[in-house]
Amino acid sequence: MELELSTDRIRGLVEGRIGWLIFNNPARHNALSLEMWRGIAEVLRAFSANPEVRVAIMRGAGGKAFVSGADISEFDQHRANADQRASYGEVTGDANRELVRFQKPLLALIEGFCIGGGLATALAADIRIATPDSRLGIPAAKLGLGYEYEGLAKLTRVVGPARARDIMFSARFMEAPEALGMGLINFIHSRENIEAETLSYANRIAANAPLTVAAAKAAVNAWERDGRDDEVERVRGLVDGCFNSEDYKEGRRAFREKRTPDFHGR
Repeated sequence: MELELSTDRIRGLVEGRIGWLIFNNPARHNALSLEMWRGIAEVLRAFSANPEVRVAIMRGAGGKAFVSGADISEFDQHRANADQRASYGEVTGDANRELVRFQKPLLALIEGFCIGGGLATALAADIRIATPDSRLGIPAAKLGLGYEYEGLAKLTRVVGPARARDIMFSARFMEAPEALGMGLINFIHSRENIEAETLSYANRIAANAPLTVAAAKAAVNAWERDGRDDEVERVRGLVDGCFNSEDYKEGRRAFREKRTPDFHGR
């Protein structure tokens, strides 16, 4: 099933328990335009509201890039000064808030370039899977633009302060093996196999207890945000929900009966 969106440069597909968010601007290596940022928010809201979707995968169309960054051709019109940056940021901020709020597992399938805003978007994913020829980096220092705190905080949590400084100060691109070593990506698969491997991994997650997975994601996210009291309390509630769920009963029954459990997220 394909979602109806306000733009054709973002596609949202639902295939079984997997939702696909596709950056569909291959002529510009999937550079993110304002309309695409709006589309990202639309798709994530739809996936959140659909109980059939258990895992979402982001990928770029065309095979040459996940996302090559923000669409620089729009900067003179939409991002030429601080005032325009604020209005531009309202749109991108809405999409980024949806990425942060998304409670289901989110995977990034990376082929080729994953640059600037593309890397920031990929960092919002829980798991990042890349091809050997993928190149990742944030060339903001070559453009003269500033990077928001939230994006750099996430980068720093993933790779550590020393590597975050290297990435931002040098504006260099890293190849997949180096990115794997610093934790920017989780797995590397060949171009021939990456879609099948990513889908297999997504289906493995989708077969597990959704409430348990959601509680685990919330706990890790709370730790990343320094364990705020309200978030820790929310995690406790989610954990209680797991123990009081029909899925927990099903998991125990399946273990006793030596069969695969059939979880329903309740």
